[in-house]
Amino acid sequence: MSVKTTQSALIEQGQWLTVQDCKRVLVVVHTVTFAQRLREVFCLLEADFRIQVVFTAAPHAFGDGVPQYLRSLGITTVPWEQALRTEFDLALAAGSRGVHELRVPVVRISHGAGHIKLLTDTTSLAPGDRRPPGMMSRQHLMHEGRVVPAAVVYAHERDLAELAVSCPEALPVAHVVGDPCVDRIVAGMPRREQYRRALGVDERQPLVMVTSTWGPTSTFGRLDALLPRLLSELPGRGYRVALLVHPNVWAGHGPWQVQSWLAGCRGRGIAVVPPEADWQAPLIAADWIIGDHGSLTAYGTLTEATMLLTPGPRREISASSPAALLATVAPVVSPAYPLAEQLRYAAEQHRPGQYEEVAALLSSAPGQFHRRMRAVVYRLLKLGEPACAPPVAPLPLPPPLEQWEATELGEAR
Repeated sequence: MSVKTTQSALIEQGQWLTVQDCKRVLVVVHTVTFAQRLREVFCLLEADFRIQVVFTAAPHAFGDGVPQYLRSLGITTVPWEQALRTEFDLALAAGSRGVHELRVPVVRISHGAGHIKLLTDTTSLAPGDRRPPGMMSRQHLMHEGRVVPAAVVYAHERDLAELAVSCPEALPVAHVVGDPCVDRIVAGMPRREQYRRALGVDERQPLVMVTSTWGPTSTFGRLDALLPRLLSELPGRGYRVALLVHPNVWAGHGPWQVQSWLAGCRGRGIAVVPPEADWQAPLIAADWIIGDHGSLTAYGTLTEATMLLTPGPRREISASSPAALLATVAPVVSPAYPLAEQLRYAAEQHRPGQYEEVAALLSSAPGQFHRRMRAVVYRLLKLGEPACAPPVAPLPLPPPLEQWEATELGEAR
């Protein structure tokens, strides 16, 4: 019997477990992106012998890579079908698919830098209804007339105003807890030079980080136009370049295909950050960020980097999101001028505080995510919190960029 099968049996037949009388928390992981956000939450439960944490990989179109990512953390999972029939005290989820089937109160965790993308499936909307941000819609929060989550957490007070319009039924279970990525990036900024040294970037090598969300209007969706310019115009001029691509791109197309498309980067001074990597430290280390309407670009406003945007899909972005505001204050990449010239111009025009209003939209509780989030979880578990501050590990030092530059086909994970 395999270790995974053994653990599944022990979880289902709780009397065989060594540590007894635990509250049982189920972590529902749909995608690698969701797993990275949930990690900020389930790590708050470490060292508490009153709690047993169990993981399951829920079905999702972008679920490829989840088992490997969890295994890299030393985590084994129970099958989704078993999770549905097993009793738990609480579940943590960053997505909505299938969670209404669970026999347990669910805490829904928001992910990303604000609620950027509008609802894509509009079949449930009446003619003339406004399109809300997808993850704040009735479609994602309700099932058969009832609110599914026992609690849903948001990063900013303004999210409650949006929720009051898009799904007022969920207001009684909504909590503002802040954003863990905001807190980690702000806390990591004093170590910027350490991250640069770990990446192998010296003072004479400006680092350009190219960030992409997923979908046809993303930077990666149009990379066939941008990549030749990155390859031909920047590395030869002393720039170091790294690509940060959304895990959904890797999951949707497959690691081999993504690496195949990016094969021209190998040996050309362009690093491809793998989807499971901790991305905050490389983002902090950047001198320039060339990004689209995705979350990573918005998080870049917390750093010292100069921003350049690729053209985005205005009709698909919530007008109240950080991405929408950033699009009004950051310069846009032009096809008519050399990239190096545009980077220099953007740096010359960059002014202190240029992105402060955007950064302020990311969290209305800066520095408080872990404390507030733990309070919500323990309250629902009906447990007193540990008599210590929540554990928050510092950002790990990244590997040298050469390690990501030398990635061969078939070694994307």
